[in-house]
Amino acid sequence: MTGRVYVVGTADTKGAELAYIRDLIRADGVAAVTADLSTLPHGGAADISAREIAGHHPGGTEAVFTGDRGTAVAAMAEAFQRFLASRNDVDGVIGIGGSGGTALVAPALRALPIGIPKLIVSTVASGQVAGYVGPSDIAMMYSVTDIAGLNRIARVVLANAAHAMAGMARHRPKRDNHAETRPAVGLTMFGVTTPCVNAVTERLAARYDCLVFHATGTGGQSMEKLASSGLLAAVADLTTTEVCDRLMGGIFPCTDDRFGAIARSKVPYVGSCGALDMVNFGAPETVPERYAGRLFYHHNPQVTLMRTTADENARMGAWIGERLNRCEGQVRFLLPLGGVSLLDAPGQAFHDPEADAALFDALERTVKLTKRRRIMRVPHAINDEAFADIVVQELEDAVRSASHGR
Repeated sequence: MTGRVYVVGTADTKGAELAYIRDLIRADGVAAVTADLSTLPHGGAADISAREIAGHHPGGTEAVFTGDRGTAVAAMAEAFQRFLASRNDVDGVIGIGGSGGTALVAPALRALPIGIPKLIVSTVASGQVAGYVGPSDIAMMYSVTDIAGLNRIARVVLANAAHAMAGMARHRPKRDNHAETRPAVGLTMFGVTTPCVNAVTERLAARYDCLVFHATGTGGQSMEKLASSGLLAAVADLTTTEVCDRLMGGIFPCTDDRFGAIARSKVPYVGSCGALDMVNFGAPETVPERYAGRLFYHHNPQVTLMRTTADENARMGAWIGERLNRCEGQVRFLLPLGGVSLLDAPGQAFHDPEADAALFDALERTVKLTKRRRIMRVPHAINDEAFADIVVQELEDAVRSASHGR
């Protein structure tokens, strides 16, 4: 280890807790410092003052110490993110706080590279934490009691967190040597496209380190985060189903920036229409009333799938196509004419060639073809072995073309 762990929070109210964690980490033989994220200029006692961190805001300390809690928290969060980005000695970050403190810490941790240990001890950690964790590898630990002093519960919980962080920082795993020699490829998968992705990874495994992401909204964001970080040599985005939930109100939506990282990074890209035949909802009673009378498939007691219509498929095709048009790297988008999922195969519950045709036609109408940006009709279902062969062929062509600057 050559760096140190940053122990962060609002030292004006949680200085004792921050120092307690820092000292336990140091006792474990790991360098550690406290950093104050207080939104008042005097702050609290810490190794790195709130004023020093606030100085990293583009507007300076005055932009942070506004006297208004809402604007000050947002500004300090931005300042802390810029502060961490300026450091080259981050071996881990552990933050503590309630909802406000968690909001201060989380954006900076999300921006750190995957693999740097990140832990937040929070009063909100037992609830919905997707907004804090996002596509990153942040670990959340519930504080049990409020973080308001070192009592018999807080000492135990914070000590566990401190020792966990020390262990993660000290024993960050060495990357697999074989994997290091192979470029990484990101692939998106859903249960109904698993045969396709498994077949593709089997064909690529000797030459590529295959990273498979579950297309549950956050999965797509995680893949694109790695693409933005330059950690992927190529992307096989075969399961774009998150677009369904984004446009139709399902529970696994992508963001409006879906495909944005592909455009910005110009990473070689092969995409397809995997699971664009379905919108995901929870238990049947959670399906919005406006969808009464639609075709549903009960995947399990917690997941209800709704078949997308021709009109919805046309909307999705245009939405995806507009974003593909922003991609100037090597792009291949494959249209599986035989079906876009296991449920869309002949004889299955969601088989609907008319709806699929509306999707394919909208994509072809919208995407502006160039030498680098191509749409291809493939006469196979997405889970056919022959489709996997074509995916691999097009991916390798896209990588070669990118390396030759074509």
